[in-house]
Amino acid sequence: MEYKSLLRGSLIRRYKRFLADIRMDDGTGVVAHCPNSGSMKSCLETGAEVYCSPVNDPKRKTRFTWEMIRIGDGWVGINTGIPNQVVFDWIRKGIVPGFTQYSAYKREVKWEDSRFDIYMSNDNEECFMEVKNVTLKAGSQAQFPDSVTIRGKKHLEALTRLRKRGVRAVMLYFVQRMDVDSFAPARDIDPAYAEALDRAKEAGVEVHIVQAKVTPEGISFVKMLPAI
Repeated sequence: MEYKSLLRGSLIRRYKRFLADIRMDDGTGVVAHCPNSGSMKSCLETGAEVYCSPVNDPKRKTRFTWEMIRIGDGWVGINTGIPNQVVFDWIRKGIVPGFTQYSAYKREVKWEDSRFDIYMSNDNEECFMEVKNVTLKAGSQAQFPDSVTIRGKKHLEALTRLRKRGVRAVMLYFVQRMDVDSFAPARDIDPAYAEALDRAKEAGVEVHIVQAKVTPEGISFVKMLPAI
């Protein structure tokens, strides 16, 4: 995925979950949309370098979308709307291993009372996949979630039911930072989610972790990370 026309600034503050005050390089102060509903723990730092994408939608109250922040020596992608788009594209191109056997790919497919990010099928098999954005860092681990997620737990439970019916079910975590080397659920933040993930894995739900490198030029696949 390539970025175009990003504008640089520095973070003043993030507030009301979906808003951020940004000081642009030309000195202008702007309010940007923060496309991340989590706590953003470990990826918020006042004064840190950020990049925003301009928005030319007259219906939008904010003229910019905050895309990434520089933490330490690297970038962290904070836009939670990016991962399912990128993963869908990478799977169809064969970049993410393990999913080249399918002939049909769809996004946003409903099953029972849940909607999954990606659906894949061939003449012999169906596969449902949920994609989650990961920005939380604890030591050298990437962790999810960074705040309690009832919706995330519901997705895991639905994947578990699918697997028990013989359907391939996949939970994919998309890590948008390079300063981590493994993945684990954030048990101290949301123990109920971690327990649901344990039950899902026991039922046969697959867990895949993609590590992606985020830069102002774009997002690129790096490798699959091990899960703990």
